[in-house]
Amino acid sequence: MSRILTLSVAGLVLAGAAAAQGTGDYPADAVPGSCYARVLIPETYEIQTEQVLDQPEHTEARVIPATYETVVQRVLVKEQALTYRVVAPVYEIETEQLLVVPEQTETVVIPAEYETFTEQVLVRPAYVTWKPGAGLFGRQPSGEDNLTLATGEVLCRVEVPAQYDTVSRTRLKTPERVETRVIPARFRTIERQVLREPAQVVEEILPAEYEEVEVQRLVTPEQQETIVVPATYKTIEKRTVTGGGTVEWREVLCDSNATKDKIAEVQRALAAKGYKVQADGVFGPATLNAMEDWQEKNGLPVGYLTIGTVESLGVSPD
Repeated sequence: MSRILTLSVAGLVLAGAAAAQGTGDYPADAVPGSCYARVLIPETYEIQTEQVLDQPEHTEARVIPATYETVVQRVLVKEQALTYRVVAPVYEIETEQLLVVPEQTETVVIPAEYETFTEQVLVRPAYVTWKPGAGLFGRQPSGEDNLTLATGEVLCRVEVPAQYDTVSRTRLKTPERVETRVIPARFRTIERQVLREPAQVVEEILPAEYEEVEVQRLVTPEQQETIVVPATYKTIEKRTVTGGGTVEWREVLCDSNATKDKIAEVQRALAAKGYKVQADGVFGPATLNAMEDWQEKNGLPVGYLTIGTVESLGVSPD
């Protein structure tokens, strides 16, 4: 902004000088209150394409390799042969019962059986006798017969029971007897091998053996040929300057005709185009860099906030 302001002041001075001295090197038809700056008009180019020879026509010797195919070939690996095989004899197992001990009878004397039992034997029969006793004075006499001697001794008449002894005795339970029993015969099982088919020799033919092998078979032999390689061309671009490249007067915004609101409007337009610019109404480095980038991309004069730049952003210069 300082650069624009400096240029605007110089423009006012130059405008006054132009009014005094005539048009000279100053912009013609300048409107009072406007600012102008000499800017470099970007060159315009016309791009033309042209076909130029890249590689001339020439001949090349080319070797066409031989071609092969894979085929399966049956190869004899073992001839037919005659062999002999021995067949073992075939046996069969037979069993036979062999008498070892014949059947026989046996007479057995079974002795008598006795049993022991007990019996009560009378050793002494029951009897009645006198036995000394003790008298009970002042009581009725008992049913027993009491005999009181003159000496004061009391004798009682009692019956002594019979006495028995237990005696063990043996008596016959089963009398002796004679029995005859049959002892069965005893046999032994004998196994023996019986020949059913004798050994023999068998003649056999062993067939020939073959193996399938993959082999490469030539289809076409190697060949050489000469071919003509056509010329090749490439397209080049030629840039021809069609205009621009001159310094011209262009109307610009300056401190006399650019308010802070107008600068903020330009900043908002740059932000809408994707630039990171803050709409604070101050024409600082960020705004200057964004403006110059927009001018370069759109073929506008670079360096000043020209009226054409303002209009290209969709902002009215008024």
